Amino acid sequence: MAPDADAGKSLNSRPDPFAPLTSQLLPVGDGHEIYVESVGRADGIPAVYLHGGPGSGCQPDHRRLFDPERFHAVLFDQRGAGRSRPKGRREDNTLPRLIADMETIRERFGFERWIIVGGSWGATLALAYAQTYPHRVSGIVLRATFLGTRKELEAAFIDVLPRFYPDLSEDFLSVLPGEERKQPLDAYWRRILDPDPAVHGPAARAWHDTEQILSTHTPGRVRLDLDTLNSSRALPATPFIEAHYFQNHCFMKPNQLLTEAEKLERVPGIMVQGRYDLLCPPATSHALAAVWPGSEVRCIEGAGHSLYDPGIRNAVMRAVADMASKITG
Repeated sequence: MAPDADAGKSLNSRPDPFAPLTSQLLPVGDGHEIYVESVGRADGIPAVYLHGGPGSGCQPDHRRLFDPERFHAVLFDQRGAGRSRPKGRREDNTLPRLIADMETIRERFGFERWIIVGGSWGATLALAYAQTYPHRVSGIVLRATFLGTRKELEAAFIDVLPRFYPDLSEDFLSVLPGEERKQPLDAYWRRILDPDPAVHGPAARAWHDTEQILSTHTPGRVRLDLDTLNSSRALPATPFIEAHYFQNHCFMKPNQLLTEAEKLERVPGIMVQGRYDLLCPPATSHALAAVWPGSEVRCIEGAGHSLYDPGIRNAVMRAVADMASKITG
């Protein structure tokens, strides 16, 4: 990963201090290549950012969570996501393989230890990696803690959805035949993974749009546009990777991340939590904090799940900076 021509210049002399120092497609085996980029300064505090989904990919704005004067941060699109290839591939796409990919990246950059930053599914991957390689983690910053359990998914789509958005819940269920509505999550995942576009298209759009509404504290709309679910518009990519992971219990044992939290006893953590997060509610962060002595929860009032709800992004940036000060102090 040779840096580009601007990598050796001071940050003040570079036109964009958040432009990548390096970027490449990194072969990780099994026919997968993952997109990896680094930002900041080559002698900065090592950190890695883990995107959500699973399957969403990193965005340019995610680079700005890291002060380029302090950090050498790595961002990558997980298998099948974003700019990684083959896009959308689910074969050989499991949690243990994502953890192995992180180790490949860490070794590639020569980091002894790094700060792990992740939100939602990124928090799941962060915790799973840290419990596998605690000696490689100097600190963890999470947003919207998700433990990757079916119980959390049932709470969001079967309990919270009809209580807060009853009309949206009716729309969500109406996409399924009557006999499938008793187990809507299994039905949705089965349909999303069906090879027939007439089956997976409407299910993928409905899942994606419902999840987007639940992700934002003040969404722009609160109903599905049922007339467009069969349209020819491009399909969102995330539901297919999500269905693959959720159908397989995120490739973890039951309650694995809580049960094995003692492995994090020497790793400091900060969890940024939206008070009104309907997908990953405060109870989850507090349950983890109760068994993770070195952690703290920072609750943001008036915010939900999204990184871009009021106050969340700034709180994550502050947590990342505070963690850096903690481990270097």
